[in-house]
Amino acid sequence: MAEITLKASIRDYKGRSASNQARRSGRVPGVFYFQNKKNIPIEVVALDLRPLVYTAETHLVNLVLSDGTKEKCVLREVQFDPVTDRIMHIDLVGLVMGEKMKFEVPVVLEGTPVGVRDGGVLQHILHKLDVECLPGELPEHITVDVSGLHGSESLTAGQITLPKGTILNDPEQVVAVVSHARAEAATDEAAETSTEPEVIARGKSAGEEG
Repeated sequence: MAEITLKASIRDYKGRSASNQARRSGRVPGVFYFQNKKNIPIEVVALDLRPLVYTAETHLVNLVLSDGTKEKCVLREVQFDPVTDRIMHIDLVGLVMGEKMKFEVPVVLEGTPVGVRDGGVLQHILHKLDVECLPGELPEHITVDVSGLHGSESLTAGQITLPKGTILNDPEQVVAVVSHARAEAATDEAAETSTEPEVIARGKSAGEEG
């Protein structure tokens, strides 16, 4: 698993006003948690969070605090501004290297499904899976081969296996699905008013050339 070093200052302020002032100066407030025993309010330079937040991989974070303390942790939660998409707050959770913990691991789809070559559309529904494992066994991401999916077929969480660790999601939860192009066209109007899953690949519809 990839590692990243992150420097953080221990903050002595609380409240919305002080937090907003920190954000305006390019810093992001957050909290470091450790087994419900240690909650440390921190702040981090916003630019330093980019390689940790804007990635499709899980990172082990080597957190270096302003008092010299060093902690191993992972990013547990990120809050974004709903309008600007700016990072507003982060939660980091400390690791005990010999104990199993729950993590969110990104899912990467690999291959072009048979159904896409036949004119269907591949939709990536679930972008992260909940995994329980030892910190040393935490994968950067989970790669799944979708090349065998035909039209109207889906990949569920229960069909994915890991070398180490356990997937905690409902086995019936859909990770990816290949829908028919005609079915997609029939629901375009309804989809305009709802949040759509990401379209990963689109095949040729009947009558298309090229």
